[in-house]
Amino acid sequence: MRRNLLVYAGAIIFTLYFLVPLYILILIAFSPAKFTLESLYPPLYFKGFTLNNLVYAFTQYDFVHPFLKSFFVASLVGVIAILLGIPAGYGLSKLPGKIAYAFIVVLLITNMVPGLVVAIPISVEFIKLHLFDSIPGLALVQELVTLPLAVFILQGTFSAVPKEVEYQAKIDGASTLSYLTNVLIPIALPGIVAAFLISWMFSWDEFTYAVLLSPIHPTLPVEIYFNIQRGNELAAVAFSLVFTIPVIVLTVILQKYLKGEYLAGGVKY
Repeated sequence: MRRNLLVYAGAIIFTLYFLVPLYILILIAFSPAKFTLESLYPPLYFKGFTLNNLVYAFTQYDFVHPFLKSFFVASLVGVIAILLGIPAGYGLSKLPGKIAYAFIVVLLITNMVPGLVVAIPISVEFIKLHLFDSIPGLALVQELVTLPLAVFILQGTFSAVPKEVEYQAKIDGASTLSYLTNVLIPIALPGIVAAFLISWMFSWDEFTYAVLLSPIHPTLPVEIYFNIQRGNELAAVAFSLVFTIPVIVLTVILQKYLKGEYLAGGVKY
């Protein structure tokens, strides 16, 4: 009994640790500025309620274009990660474990290199290729990080499918393409959705590549940063509040796929 209480207490503290920043964001967004940003000792509870902060932010500053750019870039990153990750993950799943592991380690090395170091030379090349400050260009750069993660998830997912399933499909006359589209992908759908979701979320929140490769028409995280720099904290807070909504909605809708076995590449039958 005592052990259970400690577990529950730990879970509550752990949950509060992540919810407090969101609460502070909501508090600032819906409180008069004199009680928050303009107060020397702002209270941690609501002393007033107002919608003026949101109305002012969304009528005085551009929110729509950065939001749409973030959405289109994140969606393109997710689609590319799946289109390239499925054949790559399937190919690696056919290799012996040690060789596949070596390939995955090489792929994940790109995640160990600071984005700031990589983004500068890429910016130079993208200017020549007319990809600078464009949605396709930013999506391609973000694939440097998201694609290895997607391949890692999909390789594990495909490896978890019993070989007997493929043997039986081949015995029944299925071609490789037919096996992939009609048998393997439906079975591995949870892992595929998990790979898409991780790729989408990373791109949605990505900042380093976005601020260097898309400064003229920024994504929403960069626009929030710019507003903070300009002293428009209320606009930044309002944008940040809306910025979290798609992630929460997507997480709630697809939460059944955000499980350890899917992210680690397992398959549930």
